[in-house]
Amino acid sequence: MDITASVARLRERVNDVTIAAQRAPGSVTILGVTKTQPRQTVIDAIAAGLSDIGENYLQEARAKYTGLPAVRTHFIGHVQTNKAKAIAALFDVVQSVDRLESGLALAKAARAAGKPLRALVQINISPAERFGIAPAEAPALARRLRDEGLNVDGVMAIGPLDGSVDAAFDLAAQTFADVGGSTLSLGMSGDWERAIAHGSTMIRIGSALFGPRPAREGALV
Repeated sequence: MDITASVARLRERVNDVTIAAQRAPGSVTILGVTKTQPRQTVIDAIAAGLSDIGENYLQEARAKYTGLPAVRTHFIGHVQTNKAKAIAALFDVVQSVDRLESGLALAKAARAAGKPLRALVQINISPAERFGIAPAEAPALARRLRDEGLNVDGVMAIGPLDGSVDAAFDLAAQTFADVGGSTLSLGMSGDWERAIAHGSTMIRIGSALFGPRPAREGALV
């Protein structure tokens, strides 16, 4: 796959959809989900102008993200408290904070490292999702973590596989307004256009950008 052409095509399509939603072109960030993609593909995507990349698994990111050209790295997997120190050290943004314990662990690790770390509160808007805090509880969690010095900069959510996607995205947008910050990370390869219509400022794109995922060798955490 020609990554340069793929990035350019997606960016053009995102701008078209953003303008159709009566929003400013360039106001939606594309986060390239590099899960199972080889390191060279990641490097090629950065060279093509991708400014944000994300991984679900710490071990996989360690193998690919060390020594990359300038890029913002996002952790988008479930945060295990015992891995908070390593996650805070490797990533610039943690999108998946859904528990006080993991948020406190990240705040502590960032303070100890003297490193700025942005975080998003992950909310659950889908019956099929295992992770994410109830939307009504998100503002209180954000306030508590901000009190601990963690830069909580918005909300992340995974849309439902079926049912009323629009109602779920409306709930995510309202929760984002209640939490505050600059980032609503909403929308993936199958639903990003609808997410932009509901105010998403960041879409997380894997297969629609990189093509089908290569098979992963072994289990990664």
